Amino acid sequence: MNGQSKAMINLLKGWPNPTLLPKVQIKAAASKVLSDSNLSTQGLLYGPLPGSEPLRVQLAAWLTKFYKPERPIGWERICISGGASQNLACILQVFSDPVYTRNIWMVSPTYFLACRVFEDSGFHGRLRAVPEDDEGIDIDFLRSKLQQSEREAVANGNTKPLLKPPRPWSKIYRHIIYAVPTFANPSSKTMSLERRQQLVRIAREYDALVITDDVYDQLQWTVSSTNSTSLEEAIEPRIVDIDRFLDGGAQRSGADGFGNAVSSGSFSKIVAPGGRSGWAEGTETFIFGLSNVYVLSHLGLIGILTDLRRGSTNSGSAPSQLTASFMTELLESGELEKHLHEKLQPAYARRYRAMIAAIKDVLVPMGVTLPQSDRAVVGGYFIWFSLPDPIKADDFAAQAQAEEQVIVGPGSLFEVYGDAKEGTLSREVRVCFAWVEEALLSEGIARLGRVIKTMRSAKLDGGKSANALGQRGLPDPRYQ
Repeated sequence: MNGQSKAMINLLKGWPNPTLLPKVQIKAAASKVLSDSNLSTQGLLYGPLPGSEPLRVQLAAWLTKFYKPERPIGWERICISGGASQNLACILQVFSDPVYTRNIWMVSPTYFLACRVFEDSGFHGRLRAVPEDDEGIDIDFLRSKLQQSEREAVANGNTKPLLKPPRPWSKIYRHIIYAVPTFANPSSKTMSLERRQQLVRIAREYDALVITDDVYDQLQWTVSSTNSTSLEEAIEPRIVDIDRFLDGGAQRSGADGFGNAVSSGSFSKIVAPGGRSGWAEGTETFIFGLSNVYVLSHLGLIGILTDLRRGSTNSGSAPSQLTASFMTELLESGELEKHLHEKLQPAYARRYRAMIAAIKDVLVPMGVTLPQSDRAVVGGYFIWFSLPDPIKADDFAAQAQAEEQVIVGPGSLFEVYGDAKEGTLSREVRVCFAWVEEALLSEGIARLGRVIKTMRSAKLDGGKSANALGQRGLPDPRYQ
């Protein structure tokens, strides 16, 4: 049977399978909101500057219950957004300057679509890759590069922001650090508590803002199939929580109150990506500044005239205001938690275990290796593995699609734009267990095993297959 006669199995696409979307719950929430004149009016009109207050209140309570910080999360620390990607773009508008902000430091491998957001914000050529090990980001590497970047900035006279005016509700950070600390996309790794604490301290030392995508945290389960209990608490504190409390916290003596971390959250992975709704959490000072790029608040005539200069979407008001009203109902009714614990966690656990079992049975005996293999709790959407020498991931991905009709993500797709380290990700592959039908996961891995066997037998050196990949181009960027 040749490749073209087989059904395509897309293990690259990072979307939820349609059977996992809570259509009934969303319909019920929408019906309740639109049937209530007060709720529907709030949802259909312009919203307040930081977004729906009822949703902020519900999120604060839910996040407090899940992360269990030293003190409850205040709803004033949260603003509503159009999701994690919009968060990133808007954070850069308010808190970075394309000249004064020296570099964007990205944990490598990285979520490749974030690179485009940074480049669109004026940082083309200044994205820098920071390697990770099984504990997370390499702090020693990051420190040495930050020191070098600071020396260069001083030598070039880059001592103050040039393109952004001073504003009392904002600040410009000298550095931006981007990471997905828990169940990372793409590497699936979870950063240790010690590394998270070290990252906060180094961010404070070098006036850096740590932006974290915390979008997979609730999608977690035990590795062992004998434990079917849902997990209702986070396995590690978020970096924004560590910044809030560590060594006196963001409000410590001498600090400016903006903090050095912001958490980006989204309903895309836990409800539905089409809802285009999410949130950001940081200090109250930071969130006030971030809110100003989203909306023009209902401040009265004098406030409006003052506020007209405050951002890119002044005339649009709070993002995702109608969807926010639906999300509020899902949280308040308990339906979102029920969906997480009774539907998503069990379903993704089954999918993960099916795929990881196939990888261990088929690929590991062929020399494939997995990161953080001793974890008790895993999660997210992805599994990351290393191919055996001399097979290269680009060649492997090309042949998998051409011969076996399986699409995977080669490591080169997840390199930091403009700072790819030669050979660093050349044998790495990302596969997703969230999208394809559950019954096809093991079949997809079996096909990949045949690719490895064929490539080993032929002793391919990368020539023909690499050219095939180049002709095909990168996978559709929507496939995350």
